[in-house]
Amino acid sequence: MDLFDDTPITWLENKHVNTQAASAAVNHLLPDGITHEARAFHAQMPGFEMTPLKRLNQLASRFGLGGIWVKDEAARMRLNAFKALGGSFAIYRFICQKVGRPRLSFAELMSDEIRAAVGDITFTSATDGNHGKGLAWAARKLGFPCVIYVHKLTSQARIDAIAEFGAEVRVVNGNYDDAVRQCEQDARVNGWQVVSDTSWPGYEDIPMAVMQGYTTLLSETQEQLAAQGIIKPTHIFLQAGVGAFAAAMIAFYEKLFGADAPIAVVVEPRAAGCLYHSLQVGDGQPHCVTGDLDTIMAGLACGEPSPLAWEILWNCADFIVTAPDYVAAKGMRMYGVPLRGDPYVISGESGAVTLGALAFIMQYEGAAALKEQLRLDENSRVLLINTEGNTDPDYFRNVVWDGVLQVPRKYRRPL
Repeated sequence: MDLFDDTPITWLENKHVNTQAASAAVNHLLPDGITHEARAFHAQMPGFEMTPLKRLNQLASRFGLGGIWVKDEAARMRLNAFKALGGSFAIYRFICQKVGRPRLSFAELMSDEIRAAVGDITFTSATDGNHGKGLAWAARKLGFPCVIYVHKLTSQARIDAIAEFGAEVRVVNGNYDDAVRQCEQDARVNGWQVVSDTSWPGYEDIPMAVMQGYTTLLSETQEQLAAQGIIKPTHIFLQAGVGAFAAAMIAFYEKLFGADAPIAVVVEPRAAGCLYHSLQVGDGQPHCVTGDLDTIMAGLACGEPSPLAWEILWNCADFIVTAPDYVAAKGMRMYGVPLRGDPYVISGESGAVTLGALAFIMQYEGAAALKEQLRLDENSRVLLINTEGNTDPDYFRNVVWDGVLQVPRKYRRPL
């Protein structure tokens, strides 16, 4: 894959989808009752509210689609992103295991008895921004110290947002994957507990709990769609870094609908296309990409897939797409300046790339074959998830106000 290719959409169809293997992988990640447990836990958290599901009727009509829905996670617990769902549930599951209890209410979790039984623990993780902020928030809620590792390209705004919740932030002179390794090494030396959404050999239980926590947002979505008389989306577009979020969302629908699950399209930055590369290699194993992973999609700037997530994606994801940064920038502007009658959505770079990708698939002649393969038409009900809001205000204004990262002229629609 040419990282300097400015084509708006490059894609691979996953010809390795395996129904039997998918079922085993999904049931391993999401045993019966776990999504209900995650949502029940989240519902007890102070300030917890269901996030809105917004319908873009006018845009769907313009694209010739039956409907476009956006689950807007920018409103999640005033954290501007969905990530706290995973970190909080992982800490909860860790504490349950530590004290030998299958379940705990939030009140019990906060009790002096449980706190004494758990003892002194420091939680830690590497992050591109949102996971670290969510973990810092959850750790502070539960009264535990937290140390977060970020890479050298992390913006000061993202660092400040993490520190605001009381975490110590350490900057690693490398990329996200270097920060992951440094975090793991320091945790072993200091006896800290890593809470990561990426897995590695011998470290799977907590990443699994993080992914299970993410499913609360789709549990809500299904309830919201049902209120509109809709059983399920026909298509779901999912952004990906290490792949944990995308895999959790795909597993949720595979668990619920099996062979009738929505067609899943995974979108990642071209500069950090580790999932695309892994599918391209095609041996069933995750493969990394190296370099600075320099992309505006900070939350997706990951070079090493999570093995736990990759097992789901290899067996279940239908297509993997890469897109350059201007596709995410276009998505941000489309959300922020909607067609008349559609609601506006405040979306950051990582949150908007799926809308940008959908726009090019529907309107860019070079992606016509993908549109046909996806069977995107007037019967399609497309679900997007805005995973983050305005998490880096200066850069957000540069994109939305100043128009940086414009669509290259050769890919613009004629007036």
